[in-house]
Amino acid sequence: MKIALAQVNPTVGDLEGNRELILEYARQAHNHGADLVVFPELSVTGYPPEDLLENPFFRKATQRTVDYIAQHVPPDLGIIIGAPVPNPDAYGKPLHNAALLFEDGQLQDRVCKTLLPTYDIFDEHRHFDPAETRDIVEWRGVRLGLHVCEDMWNVHHPEGFNNGHRYECDPVAELGTQDPDLFVNISASPFSIGKHTVRNELVEHICRRHERPFLLCNQVGANTEIIYDGDSRVHAADGTQVACAASFEEDLLLWDTEAPAEACMTDRDTVADLHDALVLGIRDYYEKTGIFDKALMGLSGGIDSAVTCALAVEALGPERVVGVTMPSEISSDGSVTDSEQLAENLGIEFKEISIEPAVDAFDEMLADEFAGTEPGAAEENIQSRARGVTLMALSNKFGHLLLSTGNKSEMAVGYVTLYGDTNGGVAVLSDVLKTRVYRLAHHINERAGRSVIPQNTINKPPSAELKEGQKDTDTLLPYEVLDAILKRYIEQKKELGTIVNETGIDEELVRDVLRQVDQNEYKRRQAPPGLRVTEKAFGIGRRIPIVMEWDREVGEALAAEEAVSRS
Repeated sequence: MKIALAQVNPTVGDLEGNRELILEYARQAHNHGADLVVFPELSVTGYPPEDLLENPFFRKATQRTVDYIAQHVPPDLGIIIGAPVPNPDAYGKPLHNAALLFEDGQLQDRVCKTLLPTYDIFDEHRHFDPAETRDIVEWRGVRLGLHVCEDMWNVHHPEGFNNGHRYECDPVAELGTQDPDLFVNISASPFSIGKHTVRNELVEHICRRHERPFLLCNQVGANTEIIYDGDSRVHAADGTQVACAASFEEDLLLWDTEAPAEACMTDRDTVADLHDALVLGIRDYYEKTGIFDKALMGLSGGIDSAVTCALAVEALGPERVVGVTMPSEISSDGSVTDSEQLAENLGIEFKEISIEPAVDAFDEMLADEFAGTEPGAAEENIQSRARGVTLMALSNKFGHLLLSTGNKSEMAVGYVTLYGDTNGGVAVLSDVLKTRVYRLAHHINERAGRSVIPQNTINKPPSAELKEGQKDTDTLLPYEVLDAILKRYIEQKKELGTIVNETGIDEELVRDVLRQVDQNEYKRRQAPPGLRVTEKAFGIGRRIPIVMEWDREVGEALAAEEAVSRS
């Protein structure tokens, strides 16, 4: 049997567009002689459809779309698509998350998802009811262990693949006892740094445990914050990867069950993956919203805005990117000249608009109110907010998408100005720690074979330039130190004592950083959606109360008790 994995990029809610995308790839698969073509999880609606599923007319339109696809697939071609389907039971949630197998316009079988994730960005229990049984799908004499995304992530393995999210059953193990000829998984599995390696290890383990081939068809593309890398693949029964789809782009992967298999290994670089994920995230946000003329960003001469600009140019082309430098009285010469050099290197439209008149006007307007007080953050932040107003005015006037350029390190500790540098439609680097931003800059230059990002931008000490001689290290720990703490606290969910033991950083410094992270949730809640590239990003996947009072000393005491009991 010849099977095609159609790694497509659906848009959430675009039923007509997704329908035509599915049918086009079905025709391609048919033209290549495929017997069966497989599409990702919820490929009809796009993932995640969220509360669109609460709209009865959307549900009805989805069912009509499924019926249309079934009737227009090329003859003699089996097709597996992902779609929400009504739950026939009187109790439970109204829908199932299903994999549907059609041939010649007729539904041959359907498999509903068992494991419904509710952690991080996922909230599937909100709309879907879990399957009660796991059964083999038999089609054209082949026994398919068909299942949906999360159903493959609860395997019993000493390393663990599911970040501790345990379920009562292991759907793949149950299917494995029913003598399948091969496993087929349809997924909408988001990208995060290192996810490719985790998938490799998981699928290899399943294959070796059950001695069966495994096919994984994963969504590609980005929908708002969430980026999907594709990375669809086929593994032989011994776990060897024998067919590999492209990453970060649509692809049609063909595999013949009878053909001799050769190993297909893909070398991956984490910085290159990060780069490609962010480019895809920008491009899809811009194109799928469909309401913007160009992308716009403020250029400060610093590393964050330079990297954001370079990524935007790769995503959209230089003709659709506008950079604006907005010097004030205390801006360094490099703030303007480095921005100008970057714009020239990238070939983008470049504007210089001084904010001095706006800052002077605010100083005069507030002079009486501020009389007798020492100048401080309030005065400094007027500059950032003047820049924010300027950029939003340009965005409104010309229909440009404003890209926010702040990085994860700054967002974590609140080193950002609300209604200033937090303005924007999407935050490109909000899940990228500062030290990773520098790696991205070097990668961009290496990839281009020239200094796209000026070397002076990379070399100079980072600064918000809101007062004379200001450097980030006047307020923050060195980024190498800060990021070592933030990565452990936010992305790895470690607490004070563990972080101190692993890093050797002074306990009071670590405690102060954790306090800053906790106290600045109110700023992050008002920031634009950020592109997710780690296992724990700010935004929909990290739900921390703004108003709370958690005594960290209690947590440390409990951790100490557990350590004693384990010893």
